[in-house]
Amino acid sequence: MARVLSGVSASSASLTRQVEEAEAEAAQEDLPPWEADLPEGRFADRELSWLAFNERVLEQAEDQDVPILERAWFLAIFASNLDEFYMVRVAGLKRRIATGMAVTAASGLSPRQVLDALSHRAKELADRHARVFAEDVQPKLADEGIQLLHWDELSESEQERLHKFFRKQIFPVLTPLAVDPAHPFPYISGLSLNLAVLVRNPNTGKEHFARVKVPPLLPRFIAVDSEGRPYRPEDVPADAGGRTSFVPLEEIIAHHLDTLFPGMEIVEHHTFRVTRNEDVEVEEDDAENLLKALEKELMRRRFGPAVRLEVAEGISPHVLDLLKRELGVVDQEVFHLAAPLDLTGLNVIHDLDRPALKYPKFVPVTAQGLAEVESASPTDFFAAIRERDILLHHPYDSFSTSVQQFISQAAADPRVLAIKQTLYRTSGDSPIVDALIDAARAGKQVLAIVEIKARFDEAANITWARKLEQAGVHVVYGIVGLKTHAKLCLVVRQEQEGLRRYCHVGTGNYHPKTARGYEDLGLLTCDRDVGQDLTRLFNQLSGYAPRTRFHRLLVAPRSVRSGLIERIEREIVNHREGRPAWVKFKMNSIVDEKIIDALYRASQAGVPVDIVVRGICALRAGVPGLSENIRVRSILGRFLEHARIFAFGNGGDPEVWIGSADLMHRNLDRRVEALIRIADQGQIDFLVELLETSMADSTSTWHLERDGWHRVSHGEDGERLEDLQEMLMARARRRVVASR
Repeated sequence: MARVLSGVSASSASLTRQVEEAEAEAAQEDLPPWEADLPEGRFADRELSWLAFNERVLEQAEDQDVPILERAWFLAIFASNLDEFYMVRVAGLKRRIATGMAVTAASGLSPRQVLDALSHRAKELADRHARVFAEDVQPKLADEGIQLLHWDELSESEQERLHKFFRKQIFPVLTPLAVDPAHPFPYISGLSLNLAVLVRNPNTGKEHFARVKVPPLLPRFIAVDSEGRPYRPEDVPADAGGRTSFVPLEEIIAHHLDTLFPGMEIVEHHTFRVTRNEDVEVEEDDAENLLKALEKELMRRRFGPAVRLEVAEGISPHVLDLLKRELGVVDQEVFHLAAPLDLTGLNVIHDLDRPALKYPKFVPVTAQGLAEVESASPTDFFAAIRERDILLHHPYDSFSTSVQQFISQAAADPRVLAIKQTLYRTSGDSPIVDALIDAARAGKQVLAIVEIKARFDEAANITWARKLEQAGVHVVYGIVGLKTHAKLCLVVRQEQEGLRRYCHVGTGNYHPKTARGYEDLGLLTCDRDVGQDLTRLFNQLSGYAPRTRFHRLLVAPRSVRSGLIERIEREIVNHREGRPAWVKFKMNSIVDEKIIDALYRASQAGVPVDIVVRGICALRAGVPGLSENIRVRSILGRFLEHARIFAFGNGGDPEVWIGSADLMHRNLDRRVEALIRIADQGQIDFLVELLETSMADSTSTWHLERDGWHRVSHGEDGERLEDLQEMLMARARRRVVASR
């Protein structure tokens, strides 16, 4: 059971034994060891590996060296991650099992084994998450004057304020729903917080069940002023005693249940929360209009089957039985947790204006090559890019003074004839969307490849896609059957020598807000080959060009997997022939079996392989005979590590690619992804150094060992190891100081 819970079907010793037997058989056939059959059970389960990633998020919340409001933020991230995991991955697995379509995973674990292990591990982690909040983070917040209190812990004046708040702000929007022969059990929307209330008629003695939904538009935790008005987090003052008191919204409602059920006795009440299957399925081939089909599917999503029921500890058995029966859930799907439920609401606490309790403020700097000296005057982007390729590293390099400004300048430049751009996730009020609209209204040809199926952003993407269409932008939704995930922008400009194409290829979305919190890379270039590549790729996305060839791009689903495997195999040849050979990858997830097998082969041949992975890792590191030359590290911090880098020793002339693709089936087979080869030697050196620093023993990371993930944050002398993100922030600051 312990092995299954860690997501593997075979022990490391079993893998090594299988490798030895396969190599012996290969030797009898005069084959080299790296051509022997690879062992069964060599992959870790992707779903259980994802839970291990979320455990690393939880460990950030447990880290006593992280500022207390940031620890609360990591608790909120953990909760939000687990919600999405259940809505999509667990729900999908349950659906496949129910329809008989589930197959044994590449790990060798059966669908039922995976589901049972997920349930067991998720409950362990959810319980640990609740304990970290109740026993560690909540008391430490209180030490700083930020108190999350129960109703009976409030002073009379505080209770009076909340009475006013309830009457003015909560009571008018509550809808108590009774359950009896005339009132069927109500629909419980996914992720809503609810009160299960048992009331008794004092005249008949008969008990009735009712459900009260906690209004989702109100803050999860409430602090109010003397007039009973709720504070916004940034406006909450610490009172004269240095305290700020918050109360969970559901406790305020629970204390006033008698106003919702006048004349009835309140017997008991309990909080509960339901997670539903919210994965979207759209049959594109059968959908005459993908946009309309998706809008219809989003309506259906609200009514997906329940896949998890969270209940507060102490819920009475008969109320729990009623909820399970009406929602169609079984014991395995019930999570008993300490109140308060739904700690995603800790974002409200994190938003408090208490800078001393957060990470020190970091202001991104303008990228090298765009402003040698920080100044208020705008950079001539076209002149800067003509001079040399510009590598951007967000959030250390500002997104707003680079990518955003580049697109805005292109929209305003009368010599720019056309702008073509992919949009996977962005915001409705994005300056980039506004710039595209301005360009279209100015008569430029503007093409937006909009991916409206970006999960959980579908509704927002539909809204701003229509906004673009109304402004005259040519909006297309990519290729049927493929998500367009590539991050590309092409600007065509009329210059004295003729037309010149300016390009941006990135690893992250064109989203100004997330660009401040996501670590990503981008390249600005007017290289002729890249311009041709992007022109061809946009033609492929908006029209018909299935046989397109590229110079400096690898493009999925055709050439990313094969291109990377070809280069891994080249490293094996280089190593055998005595030339420098190594592989260094950085990505969010690595699941693809063919690429993992190529890395196993490289390890067996003696090629050192270094992998930095933030999330899922189906590769098993450090197994003798199979992967003893593979090291895997994971980095989490204040920024979400999101860049993808693929670097190869290449016989002493390193080759480096960056782009949008993770090493997963969906990215390599069902998405349009683009990787670009870096040509500038200084940029190649920077990216290789970044990977080496990420892997260094002096850097604080998680190490993937044979028995799972282990955090290594302190050296043998007890000193805390260096934080990669802090190093990069310090480097950015030094660059600004040196330029003054």
